[in-house]
Amino acid sequence: MTDQKTTASPRRDELLERAYAYVLQHGLTDISLRPLAAEIGSSPRVLLFLFGSKDGLIRALLARARAEEVSLLSKLKDRSSTPGGNLKAVVGELWLWISAPERRPVLTIWVEGYARSLIEPAGPWADFGRDTVQDWLSLLASTQHPAVRDTEQGKTERTLALAVLRGALLDLLATGDTPRTTKAVTAQLATLTCCA
Repeated sequence: MTDQKTTASPRRDELLERAYAYVLQHGLTDISLRPLAAEIGSSPRVLLFLFGSKDGLIRALLARARAEEVSLLSKLKDRSSTPGGNLKAVVGELWLWISAPERRPVLTIWVEGYARSLIEPAGPWADFGRDTVQDWLSLLASTQHPAVRDTEQGKTERTLALAVLRGALLDLLATGDTPRTTKAVTAQLATLTCCA
């Protein structure tokens, strides 16, 4: 089923930000238009007009969450553009960002979107998991030494770094145990041999 064309407007942008704040507190999985609309000062009819459908709204919210993630990745990419590569340092910075308590709501939405993109690959979550993996792998590749970046070892190391970050994130969200998960990430960073 294809969504109707959405309507771009300042009101749409305003309601998207309000809806994003709402889902940071309540999650995306069981989102219902009526309570959401009441909470953000709108109506289900207006939301459907502005976003085309409930799926269109979910896609817009996932895009908003991903935009926050991409913004971080861009900042890290700018800071990490050293000629010799800096994968270890960037993974360490990523973990500091990921493990900060104020990031838990957006990362919970990320996990929801990631999991739902696997369960409902044709729904509004389609490609969210794959796209975010590619975002992170692209950043990690850009921080590797050019001589290593396109080698099998380079691909393996950045894939391992991402897997450790993602696994530690899931563990952290489930347990809240920052010291233990940070220790595990730090220990894994020490095994990266190709990177300064």
